[in-house]
Amino acid sequence: MLTKSDRTKQHIVEQAAGLFNRKGFAGTSMSDIMEATGLTKGGLYGNFESKELIAIQAFDYAFGRVMEELTFKLRQQDKMADKLHALCDYYRNYSVHSPVEGGCPIMNFGLEADDTFPELRKRVAAAIDRQLNDLERIIRAGQKKGELKPDIDPELTANLIYTQIDGAIMMAKTTGQHKRLNRVLDYLKNWIDTELKV
Repeated sequence: MLTKSDRTKQHIVEQAAGLFNRKGFAGTSMSDIMEATGLTKGGLYGNFESKELIAIQAFDYAFGRVMEELTFKLRQQDKMADKLHALCDYYRNYSVHSPVEGGCPIMNFGLEADDTFPELRKRVAAAIDRQLNDLERIIRAGQKKGELKPDIDPELTANLIYTQIDGAIMMAKTTGQHKRLNRVLDYLKNWIDTELKV
């Protein structure tokens, strides 16, 4: 059972996640967070010492939402190639329909995760590593089961899939031409079938 303080913190994080994801860290003010949460400045600072701490927890929350949804989709599939297809299907129309308002949290938070905010950069880097490691595990499991070609490099293949999806999300979001993302996902699914499957 969450305490009242924990519920307030969770409320702040959930509301701030959409703001940071949409407007960025620099573009989101404490006044924006106050307005979104309905709390006073004292109410915010009574729960978080700084905007940076809110942003870090907001990223963790946003990334957690993505992973929760994605994991649910992947667990519905038994074959490893089908899991890779499910991954592509999860990101279909992602540039307009993501679990947190504003689009991809890794991309959006990552844009500001430079040397001026090293703690956030570490969180985003760890999130990317987690997704890449998950992809590698799927590919290695597919090879072990004889479903995916034994001569493909799991690390390189995971990187190729990840960067194509992430790049397509950025392209679609930036240009407003969301079909570009879906075309890349269609290409990837065909590539999985023709180049990765046994």
